[in-house]
Amino acid sequence: MIFKLIVAAITTGVISGFFIVFYEFLIDRMTKLFFFGNPFETIPNLPVWYLYALPTVAIFIVNYIVTKDKNVREYGVNEIAESISQNRMILKIKTLFLKIIASALSLSTGFAVGTEGPSAGIGAMIAYQIHRVFGMQQLLIKMMISLGASSGIAAVFVSPITGMAFAVENIAYQFIKQYIAYLILASVVAFAVSINYLEPILFIHSTGRMIDEEYLVATVMFIPFITAFVYFYLFLKQRVLSLIDLEIFAKMTRYRNHIFALIGGGVVGTILLIEPHAAFSGKAMVMHLINSENPIPLYFILAMIILRIVGTTVAIYANAVGGIFLPLMSIGALIGYGFAEAFSAVHFAVEPFYFAAIGAAVFMGVLMKLPLTAVILAMETTFDYNVVIATGISVVMVEYLSNLHFHIQRRNATRANTSEAQKEKIRVQSETPTEEKETKE
Repeated sequence: MIFKLIVAAITTGVISGFFIVFYEFLIDRMTKLFFFGNPFETIPNLPVWYLYALPTVAIFIVNYIVTKDKNVREYGVNEIAESISQNRMILKIKTLFLKIIASALSLSTGFAVGTEGPSAGIGAMIAYQIHRVFGMQQLLIKMMISLGASSGIAAVFVSPITGMAFAVENIAYQFIKQYIAYLILASVVAFAVSINYLEPILFIHSTGRMIDEEYLVATVMFIPFITAFVYFYLFLKQRVLSLIDLEIFAKMTRYRNHIFALIGGGVVGTILLIEPHAAFSGKAMVMHLINSENPIPLYFILAMIILRIVGTTVAIYANAVGGIFLPLMSIGALIGYGFAEAFSAVHFAVEPFYFAAIGAAVFMGVLMKLPLTAVILAMETTFDYNVVIATGISVVMVEYLSNLHFHIQRRNATRANTSEAQKEKIRVQSETPTEEKETKE
């Protein structure tokens, strides 16, 4: 059994690594195809109607794919594991390729979603198929799925420890003592494959073990600053889009996906017209912000924050297939950079790229309820104690302050409700059909 687990872990890592590389390359090629080259250079020369038509047509195709296979939309790894272990879901090879196509379509046409959610799902699907091919015991299925998810995250971020932390914080709790070795093996192997083809997020300004105590003062000030933007993000999603979804279109459930596809296409088209950098996954933006030495105007940063928050929340409701790990990081990086610019103007100077790295990890960690992953991501991308310490303090305090008013749930990292009545309303609308279906069966 041990030999079989070792072989399964290595096989999962290798296959996941190459699938993620293929997935990233596919997105890159499709983006250049749809925008006739580098979108940041070609968009100003493209017709306005085309910038609106492209994301709208793409999201309608994505929604059509989702209607043919609902598992394409699901990228909550814990939910995948639970559904499979309870025999409520079977992942097919067809689902794997449909997920890649749907996600690539979403990302390459400008929707502000990330590659990490589908990557975790792709890894989980590969691990599930290997579990079946190897004829492994049913009780090992959760372990295999967590192993696959970690290898997918390790490959797409080109960061093995981040992949491990992601799996641990999601579904691998009960398997840590017994199966952590295989999770490490799969993550490292997938990383070894992807590092030859993909570019990791690296912080070039690291001072390593040198701690600047003045940054602790700025960190204390940064906590309420980023908390305000967490509130804004949750307010927009919960109060505005949930209102549209649950109230305005409550009697038009049949056309819900079509309506939000039109809204999504219109919003993405507008963002592409205003500022193309506010669209797409945001990985390039994160890397630019944490490594840029040229100052960026504060008004531009604020505009980008608003556009990315709107773009990300709308993409979720429009059923764009992708994760929000990277989009949330990009929003956090913008918030951190903007804070440092504003703080430097009224107090002592702090380097914007430091707080861009801190903000990226904290914003993602709070909204996805992944504090350990946030700290490890900060460590693995920067190797700087100033960033790691500030991230550790901030992610805990901001989560506490956010939960004073909002109830952030881990499922899909997209729900937040402020009242029991609203929670019950969402629960009834989202869970009752499933319960009725199970009763009938």
